[in-house]
Amino acid sequence: MMVQGIGASAGVAIGKAFVLPNWEWDLPETGIDVVDLASEFERLYEGIRTSKSEIEFIKNEFKEIVGPEESSIFDAHLAILDDPVFMNEIQGVIERQYKAAEVAVKEAIDHFVTMFDLLDDEYMKERAMDIKDVGNRLLKHLLGAPEVTLPADTQPYILVVKELSPSQLAHLNPSHVLGIVTMLGGQTSHSAIMARALGIPLVAGLDNKLNSPIQTGDLIVMDGGLGTIHLNPEADIIEKFSSIRAKQQEKIEQLELLASVEAVTKDGTELTLLANISSTKEMETVLKYGAAGVGLFRTEFVYMDRTSFPSEDEQFEVYKQVAQQMGDKPTVIRTLDIGGDKQLDYFPMSEEDNPVLGYRAIRISLDRRELFKTQLSAILRASAFGNVKIMYPMISSIEEVRQANDILREAKLELEARGEPFRSDIPVGIMIEIPAAVMIADLLAEECDFFSIGTNDLVQYVLAVDRMNEQIAHMYHPFHPAVLRMLKMIVEAAQKAGIPVSVCGEMAADERSIPLWLEFGVHDLSMSIQSLLRVKHRVLHTTAADAKYVAQRCMNMRTNAETEEFLSHFNESNMISHLE
Repeated sequence: MMVQGIGASAGVAIGKAFVLPNWEWDLPETGIDVVDLASEFERLYEGIRTSKSEIEFIKNEFKEIVGPEESSIFDAHLAILDDPVFMNEIQGVIERQYKAAEVAVKEAIDHFVTMFDLLDDEYMKERAMDIKDVGNRLLKHLLGAPEVTLPADTQPYILVVKELSPSQLAHLNPSHVLGIVTMLGGQTSHSAIMARALGIPLVAGLDNKLNSPIQTGDLIVMDGGLGTIHLNPEADIIEKFSSIRAKQQEKIEQLELLASVEAVTKDGTELTLLANISSTKEMETVLKYGAAGVGLFRTEFVYMDRTSFPSEDEQFEVYKQVAQQMGDKPTVIRTLDIGGDKQLDYFPMSEEDNPVLGYRAIRISLDRRELFKTQLSAILRASAFGNVKIMYPMISSIEEVRQANDILREAKLELEARGEPFRSDIPVGIMIEIPAAVMIADLLAEECDFFSIGTNDLVQYVLAVDRMNEQIAHMYHPFHPAVLRMLKMIVEAAQKAGIPVSVCGEMAADERSIPLWLEFGVHDLSMSIQSLLRVKHRVLHTTAADAKYVAQRCMNMRTNAETEEFLSHFNESNMISHLE
């Protein structure tokens, strides 16, 4: 029997099903006495504290596997536990109805999930999963219930579940899970995003499409790209998809062979593909995949998971290790970029109405000069051990660049006085991620040695779309005509000033963008290491003629939808023609 669902994470899987039981809670039926209100609230707050600690742990574990962008999904879960509306709902049930904390939590979950499900918006319906995930974690602690565990000592299986929470997915061992089938959910669910990051095929949305429930032990053939599952299929279906799976595995192995191949187009244009990293633990993979350097070292993660700011020596050892491993290859170290969606527990900041536009990144560094100088000193010392470059984030004015360089000069003088070796002419660049910086890019180019375009923030600022706000994240369009025009302006300003320009946001890893970068004249792209070989393969099958044709068409298009459709179609048809 073939069933059509939603393709949420590409890949073919063949294996026996393991059906995960649904969440079920044995809640107390009796109320609480008025004298027990204080202790009931304390139980609630202790459950919240424990839940937050667990989520932070899961986030950090997941970050080591797939990187900070995907692990930031758990920031949304932490935000729910701090959301006054959600917490007031729980507290109100306890206080006004004298119900136990776990009953109040369950009622609050049901209330918000029902409200989200009534909205005619698939994206918002899928956000109900986050409410359930957080609420069920809290219930687990209030009730002292054990985790629902997955088999770890059996043959790899296809996990079947009504809906899979990000927390559950974070606990999965990818080597044990061949694929995932869910009754609910879709392409934009957090679980789907995480499954794609882990490379696990996922078919979602099978609710009410099955004649009978899938049982543990049933044989499943699934295609996460097409969104189909075949339940207990005939031999010919198994043979057909076994062949498809073998070809997919062969493609993965072929991509791995590209690690030592230069990223050069069919007609001889070379691109430099670099890696975005957050810790030294990623360096083994960076070297394995043949990255041409580190184009973005997110140093804020050196500051996280601590109780105080790291010392100069502590930072120096981290930066030195990366620089030594890269050797002559570039290592671009971005200075501290906290605030907005990245906070430090030991550095409390006042609550802001709009933190994305608030006290963050270079603004904090220039305000906390000694803190900034400590980091710059550590980076300078590391420059004696490799090809290190410094990059300032969130620059919006010439004044900021000059102030930062003044502090850099102070750090150099102090290191000279101490007799510490460093590269005196260390290149200094800036992130272009604010529209103001785009509009004065020609002036900023005279103040620095290189540009790096941070497309993630640039897109959200250009379109006034907070990418962490789940209600409007679907409006985040990197191929919006305004974004493309600004990207072209930045590159032209850099070229006129004779300084290099790179891209380090998510658009660098988007295969559809390759012809645009080539035609614009961007030759350095920095991305998550998992994307590097896939992008290199795309570069190898692109030509200058492709790039010119695509860029000219895109720059004349009027809507994001029109551009995305064209780029997707061109990318798919072009790659198919090369495979034939």
